[in-house]
Amino acid sequence: MAAPSPASPNRGGTVQSVDRTIELLELLADAGGKASLSELAIKTELPLPTIHRLIRTLLAHGYVRQLHSRQYALGPRLIRLGHGAGRQFGSDALPYLDRVARDLGESANLATIDRDMVVYVAQASSSHSMRMFTEVGRRVFPHSTGVGKAVLAQLPDSEVLEIVQRIGMPPATDKSLSTVEELLAELAKIREQGFAIDDGEQEVGVRCFAVPVPGAPTPTALSISGPDGRVTMEFGDSAVPVLQEIAGEIGEVLLAG
Repeated sequence: MAAPSPASPNRGGTVQSVDRTIELLELLADAGGKASLSELAIKTELPLPTIHRLIRTLLAHGYVRQLHSRQYALGPRLIRLGHGAGRQFGSDALPYLDRVARDLGESANLATIDRDMVVYVAQASSSHSMRMFTEVGRRVFPHSTGVGKAVLAQLPDSEVLEIVQRIGMPPATDKSLSTVEELLAELAKIREQGFAIDDGEQEVGVRCFAVPVPGAPTPTALSISGPDGRVTMEFGDSAVPVLQEIAGEIGEVLLAG
């Protein structure tokens, strides 16, 4: 029996060439956005001619670009797709964030990881005149935010270490975690208790409670934040179960979508 052609469906009902193309894009993203053909060949165990053909197709459409070093990097056309997906992602989740803000009385945020940074994709504001406001699309270092730590806690420590090696851990405040050892210990605690706390680590006087969103296509977290005079540790005791319940509902919507 002849082997299937690269464009033919495989036994799982998917198209082999599309599977391989997606794998290449994901490998580039996991490698920090760039890699050589030989590196991609080693990781995929595909023949160099096959990878070269797929990369040339991605180059032609702007989804990959070639660097002066002869490595290949993610291309600018992906930015448009990412922005569109992010807007839809945030739009689908917004009714749930509105419910969090209404039920708990503070600002609710949804954030996900993108190229080693955490990006806010949706927010529902508190009704208080003094409230936490985060611009949708804002990118922050993950180690110093509640949503960022809740996102990192969903990754293996080896991947967290790679991210930290690429972007570092610059302090946002005097309370920010400053060493890899502190970060890994904090992530272990978050995995055990099921939620993260940002106690003035991103902004002085602001406290945040965050939980993972189960079932999200990429590590994602839901949070509630506000002035630490209102968002106390006792507030967190009642807020975290609400966040976990609604995060589960958001995850079900994303899985269904």
